[in-house]
Amino acid sequence: MNKTAIRLVAVAAVAGLGVAGCSSKKASTAASSTPPAATSAAPSASASASASSSAPASVAPSSSAAGGGGAQVGVILPDTQSSSRWEQQDTPNLKKAFAAANIKVDIQNALGDKAKFVSIGQSMIQEGVKVLIIVDLDSPSGAQVESAAAAAGIKTIDYDRLTLGGSASYYVSFDNVKVGQLQGSGLVACMTAAKIAKPNIIELKGSPTDNNATLFAQGYDGVLNPLYASGKYVKKGEQAVPNWDNAQAGTIFENMLTAAGGKVDGVIAANDGMGQSVITVLKKHGIKAPITGQDATVPGLQSVLRGDQCGTVFKDTSLEATGAATLAIDLIQGKTPDSTLVNGKTHDSQANKDVPSVLETPVWITADKVQDVVKAGQADPKAICTADVAALCTKNGVS
Repeated sequence: MNKTAIRLVAVAAVAGLGVAGCSSKKASTAASSTPPAATSAAPSASASASASSSAPASVAPSSSAAGGGGAQVGVILPDTQSSSRWEQQDTPNLKKAFAAANIKVDIQNALGDKAKFVSIGQSMIQEGVKVLIIVDLDSPSGAQVESAAAAAGIKTIDYDRLTLGGSASYYVSFDNVKVGQLQGSGLVACMTAAKIAKPNIIELKGSPTDNNATLFAQGYDGVLNPLYASGKYVKKGEQAVPNWDNAQAGTIFENMLTAAGGKVDGVIAANDGMGQSVITVLKKHGIKAPITGQDATVPGLQSVLRGDQCGTVFKDTSLEATGAATLAIDLIQGKTPDSTLVNGKTHDSQANKDVPSVLETPVWITADKVQDVVKAGQADPKAICTADVAALCTKNGVS
């Protein structure tokens, strides 16, 4: 039985003890993740199976996964543009995890609007949820929602992104420094395989308002900075992309490429969505250069199979969703979560406190590993293996 299945059984067992229906209630500094036996500077190198590209137009954001009123748990997702994962992976995985526990959940998406994010939070608080799970758009608005929830006696869980200065009881995510390390070492492996001497590298970083982007950078900088310092690699530029906006990513990269004299041998793209924008620009200029990604989205996996993308980081969101569901049920019942679940802590330097955390392990995916994402149930081979990619799927055992 795999890790996800074990957790789902555990969630269902806890729910079987009887979770009371909810009643109405009246009432850009960095953080670091620290898994057991590891620090942010040197997280565990162990790996297990499982953010990104812009969502296709056919993907409609969920407004409510369980009919709103009477929900015991509220979930606020951030947008549909920074990553397709929120609607294509997290929403169904969260629905499945809470359904397994017979818990009514209200899942809504703020669509990139901070005012809407706060409004959804206020509505869920008035609705009487017992636990609120959020993926913030930025820390100030996230902290505002968490403060309001605390005043109403509602516990909160930070999901995927830590809300700096917030008041969440727990944080559920991945070892995000490790994510960056995988990107950095993955790019180095591709540079080595291509036998490029003293490669020119451009770094396209994630949103400056997302603490995860800071941790990703900590990871890949730890790999690449020594190579820059020794003169083995040359950094031709680095820039953050506001709000993980893929369109801006393309424009920013185009300008960086021009400033670099049109010469680039490798690109750190912090997620698959921005990676797609980089690929578009590179193809326009007739340049072939390995790039990184993150989230193991369908477009990202297709680019990996085509050889346009060096690799992507797979974060199995089913593990993340099940961990959040298990924590939520424990909070509803006033129980202390099992120590085997809460396996680390994440430092919030703004609030100067450590937040108990569930930190899963990310995995680097190359063409020969794409099937691992499919096998984990986080990507549909029919969606991946289309048109020119079909033969590449056959070659790499994707089915």
